[in-house]
Amino acid sequence: MASVKEQEAIRKLMVFLQEWDSGHKVARSRVLDSFIKSNNGKTEPELELEFSQGASLFLARLTAWLRMTYMHSTCLDKLLKSIGIFLSAAGGRRYLIEFLEIGGVMTLLEILGLNHLKEEDKRESVKLLQLIANAGRKYKELICESYGVRCLAELLATSTSAEAQEDAQVLLDSLGRGNPKYQHQVYKGLIAVLPCASPRAQQLALQTLGAMQELVGEAPPALLEPLLAVLGSAHLEVQHEALQLLPALLPLRVRPALLAALVAALTPPGHPALASRSESTADPNALCLREPTLAYIQQAAAAKAIGILAKESVEVAEELIQLNVVHGLMVAVGNMEHMPSQRHSSISLKYFVHTFPFVEEHMKKAVGDTLFQLFMDSPETWYTKMDQAQAEELASSILDIPKDMGRKQSTEEVWISACLLVDTAASSLKSPSPGLQSHFLQIQRYNRTWTFLIVLRHQTCMHCPSQSF
Repeated sequence: MASVKEQEAIRKLMVFLQEWDSGHKVARSRVLDSFIKSNNGKTEPELELEFSQGASLFLARLTAWLRMTYMHSTCLDKLLKSIGIFLSAAGGRRYLIEFLEIGGVMTLLEILGLNHLKEEDKRESVKLLQLIANAGRKYKELICESYGVRCLAELLATSTSAEAQEDAQVLLDSLGRGNPKYQHQVYKGLIAVLPCASPRAQQLALQTLGAMQELVGEAPPALLEPLLAVLGSAHLEVQHEALQLLPALLPLRVRPALLAALVAALTPPGHPALASRSESTADPNALCLREPTLAYIQQAAAAKAIGILAKESVEVAEELIQLNVVHGLMVAVGNMEHMPSQRHSSISLKYFVHTFPFVEEHMKKAVGDTLFQLFMDSPETWYTKMDQAQAEELASSILDIPKDMGRKQSTEEVWISACLLVDTAASSLKSPSPGLQSHFLQIQRYNRTWTFLIVLRHQTCMHCPSQSF
C-alpha cells in the first residue's frame, strides 16, 4: 500500500494533469513555461521523481496536442522545447520510443514543409530529429524511410534563416554517417540542393558532399553538371568549396568527363569573349560598365581548377594536354573583358609550359617570339601588357600538339629519373663487394646508353616531330 507521501504526490500529479486537460491555450502556455524553466537538463529519474513516476502521462499529452495543433502554430516552440526535455534526458530511451510510437518523426518532418510556420519552429523540429538520429542507426533509418532526406534538403535549399540551414546541414551529415543503407540517398539529396538560389545552402551542401565522398566511393555522373555550375558561382565561398571537392573526384570513374568539361568551359560556345569584344570596340567605356557574364566567371574558375588538378599528378596533366587544354587556356588569357580569366589561365599555363618542354615549344611557335617572351618574363602579369591585337591573336591561335606527346615525354622523364637513382645508389656505397660493384657498373653503362638515346631522340623531335626510333 502506498505511503501517505506517495499518495499526496499522486494526488498532485492528477490535479496537474486535470488542469492541463481542462486548460485553454493561455493556461497551457503558462504550464509549458513553468515546465521548461524548472526541468531543462533533467535526467529520466529526476523527471520521474518530479511527476511521481508518471512523466510519460504528461509526455503523451504534449505529443497529442502537438499532433492536433502544429499546423496552427499554437505554442509550437514551447511544445517542441518541452518534448525536447524528455527526448534529451539521460537514460530516457523509453521517452524516445513513446514519442516515435505515436508518429512523432512524421509530425516533425511535416513541420519542416509548412511555409507559414516560423523558422525558429522549424529549427526546434530539426533539433528533435537530431536527438532521434543520435540514438542510433535504426533511428536514422527511420527518419530516412519517412522521406526525411527530402524534407531536410528542401529546408536547406529554401530556408531564409542561416541558423536553420546550418541545423539542416548538420542533421544531413549525421544521417550520411553510420547509415550505410541510406548514405547514397543523403548524397543525392545534397546534389539536389546545388542548383538552388541560396549561396549559403550551396556552400553547406558542398562541404557535406566533400566530407561524405570517401564514404560513398564512386560519384554519380549526375554530380558533374550542378558541380560545374556552382564552380561558376559569383560567390567566392561557393567556388572555394567546389574547388575543394574536385581533387576527391580524380580517382573515380567520373574523371574523364570532369576534365573534359573543365577544358570545354575555357572556350564558351561561340567564343563569346571574342564576339563581345569586337562589339565593344566602338565604345571603350562599355568594357567598364559591362558586368562579367556567368560564362566568364566559369571560365576563370575552370582555369583555376585545371591548375590545381594538373599539379595533383603528371598523369592528370597529360590527360588535360590530350584534351587540348593549352589552347583553351590561351583563349581564356585572351579574354580582356574578364581579368580573373586571364590571371588564373596564365598561372595554369605557366605550370604546363615549365613542366612539359614540348608545350613550351609549340606555344612559342603559336604566339610568336615577342608575346612568348612576355609570358616567360612574368607569367602572372604578362596579360596586363597585351594590347587588343595581341589578345585577339592569342585567343585565335591554333596550337597543334600531338595527343600522345605528353605520355611519351613522361615515360622518358621517368626513365631518366630511374637512371639518376641508380647512379646515386652506386656512388653512395662506400665499399661494395666486387660482385655488387660489377652489377652496378653494368646497369650504369646500360642506363647511360639509353639516356643518351632518349636525349638524342628528344632533340631530333624538336626539329622534326614525326621522327621516332
